[in-house]
Amino acid sequence: QVQLVESGGGLVQAGGSLRLSCAVSGSILSINAVGWYRQAPGKEREHVAGMIGSSNLNYANSVNGRFTISADYAQNTVYLQMNSLKLEDTAVYYCNLLIKTSDALRNYWGQGTQVTVSS
Repeated sequence: QVQLVESGGGLVQAGGSLRLSCAVSGSILSINAVGWYRQAPGKEREHVAGMIGSSNLNYANSVNGRFTISADYAQNTVYLQMNSLKLEDTAVYYCNLLIKTSDALRNYWGQGTQVTVSS
């Protein structure tokens, strides 16, 4: 079955960079849309970045200019490049992919990966 495995989280100093990966396992036909979300302690989950189809990209104001969403569709993997990290970027980050399989078109969630930014 289809599963999303996230990696790349960890501890990084403010001003540093980190790249999150979201790899799809299982047989799929295509990734039709990508979303990255994060949830900080005491806060609701929020949208960080999105990619709809292959053309529409969007970013939350708080990360615009610092984060970049991308994908290597040949490897069924999507990425979130995070630069100039700030303390307030600390959160658990989740990928959400709209995936087409032989059975259906549906959303899948990654398990989440912790990003901690320190001073």
